[in-house]
Amino acid sequence: MSKKKKTKKKSKTFNKRQIKNMVLQFLESHPSRSFNYKQVCKALRLTGEDKRIKVHEALIEMSEEGFVKTPRRGSFQINQKGAYITGRIQLNRKGPATLVSPDVDEEIVISQGNLNHALHEDLVKVFIYARRRKMSEGEVVEILERNKSQFVGIVKVSKHYAFLVPDSPTMPYDIFILPSKLKGAKDNDKVIATIQEWPKEAKNPVGEVVEVLGQAGSHNAEMHAILAEFELPLHFPKHVEEEAEKIPDTIPASEIKNRKDFRKTLTFTIDPADAKDFDDAISIKQLKNKNWEIGVHIADVTHYVRPESIIEKEAYKRATSIYLVDRVVPMLPERLSNGVCSLRPNEDKLTFAVIFEMDENAKVINYRIERTIINSDHRFAYEEAQEMIETGEGVLAKEMTFLNDLAQKLRKERYNEGSINFERKEVKFKLDEKGFPTGVYFKISKEANQLIEEFMLLANKTVAEHIKKLGGKKAFVYRIHDKPDPEKLNHLSRFVKRFGYNLSTANKGNIANSLNEMIDDAREKPFRNLIEVLSVRTMAKAVYSTFNIGHYGLSFDDYTHFTSPIRRYPDMMVHRLLEKYLDGGKSVATEKLESQCDHCSNMEQKAVSAERASIKYKQVEFMQEHLGEEFDGIISGVTNWGIYVEITENGCEGMIPLRTLDDDYYVFDEEEMAIIGNVHKRKFQLGDELRVQVAAANLLQKQLDFELVQNEN
Repeated sequence: MSKKKKTKKKSKTFNKRQIKNMVLQFLESHPSRSFNYKQVCKALRLTGEDKRIKVHEALIEMSEEGFVKTPRRGSFQINQKGAYITGRIQLNRKGPATLVSPDVDEEIVISQGNLNHALHEDLVKVFIYARRRKMSEGEVVEILERNKSQFVGIVKVSKHYAFLVPDSPTMPYDIFILPSKLKGAKDNDKVIATIQEWPKEAKNPVGEVVEVLGQAGSHNAEMHAILAEFELPLHFPKHVEEEAEKIPDTIPASEIKNRKDFRKTLTFTIDPADAKDFDDAISIKQLKNKNWEIGVHIADVTHYVRPESIIEKEAYKRATSIYLVDRVVPMLPERLSNGVCSLRPNEDKLTFAVIFEMDENAKVINYRIERTIINSDHRFAYEEAQEMIETGEGVLAKEMTFLNDLAQKLRKERYNEGSINFERKEVKFKLDEKGFPTGVYFKISKEANQLIEEFMLLANKTVAEHIKKLGGKKAFVYRIHDKPDPEKLNHLSRFVKRFGYNLSTANKGNIANSLNEMIDDAREKPFRNLIEVLSVRTMAKAVYSTFNIGHYGLSFDDYTHFTSPIRRYPDMMVHRLLEKYLDGGKSVATEKLESQCDHCSNMEQKAVSAERASIKYKQVEFMQEHLGEEFDGIISGVTNWGIYVEITENGCEGMIPLRTLDDDYYVFDEEEMAIIGNVHKRKFQLGDELRVQVAAANLLQKQLDFELVQNEN
């Protein structure tokens, strides 16, 4: 019987990065002591000449980088000037990544080699080196939370393997996919994929296809891809739809008894012509004292969508309806959004209402908040209401013109109180039956839009003020808007001087008046959109919060969102809280409510980004038919890689790459908001008018390339 040979245990190998991390962790655990490389090797049980060399090299390298210091020759100690910090990674189009963290004011730079598989907007733990070369540098040591769980792109299939080429420029890695994980996807299909693993030494992650959207370039596939890119839903789960179908559309007599009955009061809705989800209705009647009772009736969604229900959970997850160029992706299943809850004409509907008593000067004498039942007499499109306002003719012309008169008085008072008049022109497309854009036009807000807007603002403001009047500091959901950053305001003030405007930044009242005067004056000017865009960028973003700091843009001390519960989850939250407090309930816990507010604010921003991406896609698709044509435009943005130009007649935006300007070497001047020639000093500045030619239209990147035509100083 032969003896078994003893197999020699294979020594584990470590690469350079693993060695560095091991050494770093060891030194961190002994911050007050220093060690030579032999002591480090012994402590880490790293034997063999090759490992000792790697440890020594790692210590020397980390010393040069600032991770460790050398209190004496050959001795190494953790550099406590360095620190750990958490934040989100920002992958830049060019150059190294940066870390955004509330814990530091300065920019933290992270080289590609130090990202350690961290991706754009991932929450990470970073070790900050000692400060070098007038900046701080860091290395990702732990990925705490992935920002994205799925990626959208075009799949490239070969015989033995496939790759997903992501659409997003912030995802710089292709995803390797085995043929067995393609889920039926064919070459050049647009798909959604997830990352399954990412080995430390692998350049590319390994993933699998979870959904095939269709052939790249097809209309539906591209719209679905936009939704998926922002991790927004494409459709409702089957069990949610089935649950919605169970909800009855009849109203029991017992419920009607608990409501203030407005079914015999004149009531109507005004919405876009193609709308189906009618959130709000207006009722009007004259009182015996000659004042007017104006009711703002809002769909009572929370009567049907109960807490902890399947539909409720899905609504919270979505948090908002999404409005793409060609479709609405609703927050609630269609049976609710377009049927049971929608305030359709000639149907009994349950509502939550703010009822105002107003005089002819639009002064609110008193108000009450009630659960109501209505039966809308008419459903008007904005165009129909506008025609009645302009001509004084139509089925409800008298009531419509009177309500418009009240609304315009409310509007004037609001501006007198410091509200800022932001009314950007909205780009709309004419689409054929296949969804292809055949034309572009601008949607303009007229009196009919303003009529609804003013009464909705009044209702939202009144509800927020009412919560304060209840006392006891009730936790509530507010729509807040912080004051603008003074530095941004000063920058805007300096810039608009070139258009002849003197923007006052002395105090809130002066700022609002100056902005309104400037925006009003620029209405018919070619740079109107630019002025409004820059003014909006100066402002903080409006968000949801339990901490009421007021709404700067509207100049309201108290403001909430009460009027659109079919399409916004925060409005559902407000309805529930309002109902609870009106019935004498105690305040809810603030912490959970604030977390829900953060979620809703984040989902709102995703929805806005998806809407913009769909507009950009349609702009590029539309301009494909105009390659080689020339247009007048205005410089809408400048960067160190190009000049962005917005075409005046259709609002489509493209870029003139700097590399195509061959008459000089141009550099980006951030302070001047300009591109300036190094030799001839020719300047291309934000707001300048140019003539451009459409050079290329890349649908996959949603990008238009222009060439400069008018090249005169």
